[in-house]
Amino acid sequence: MRVRRLLPFLPVLVLVALVGTLAGGLIWNIGNVPEPLVGREAPDFDLQQLRDPEARFTRADMLGAPALVNVWASWCTTCRQERRTLVALDRMGIPVFGLNFRDERAQAMAYLDSGEDPFAAVGFDPYGRASAEWGAHATPVTFLVDRHGVVRFKHVGPLHSDLVNRHLIPLYRQLQAES
Repeated sequence: MRVRRLLPFLPVLVLVALVGTLAGGLIWNIGNVPEPLVGREAPDFDLQQLRDPEARFTRADMLGAPALVNVWASWCTTCRQERRTLVALDRMGIPVFGLNFRDERAQAMAYLDSGEDPFAAVGFDPYGRASAEWGAHATPVTFLVDRHGVVRFKHVGPLHSDLVNRHLIPLYRQLQAES
């Protein structure tokens, strides 16, 4: 008798179990997928500079010292949250370069003019092609490259103080000492 009462709910229970299993597998897989760009040479690019369309910004402009590359957009709310962290890193003497992702030049420049600009140079990537080569399909994404242009670190999402203090700054200092 009790079994018959539960029969109408059986499809729902099976569906919930299936969704839970699939979601767990997806989350586990995402967390365990190695980042293919880390340990490899950063992709080459040649973009107009955001502030000066006549000037170019290339991968070669970042070589010679470790540096951060931040993929951002003016319409990205988490990029706005992250800006203070990038400014603080710039003030510490850590070079920060930007790739402006799928944005309008006027809005991107207005965003930079609205506060402190942490970027040594910004490449204007209105279609997101160069950013996609770096493996950035959304914003923000931050990379740390060594003096030879090899990607040593990648973080998807806004930088937070714990990550910066425990991982990013020590790795930057290590790479700086190797230079």
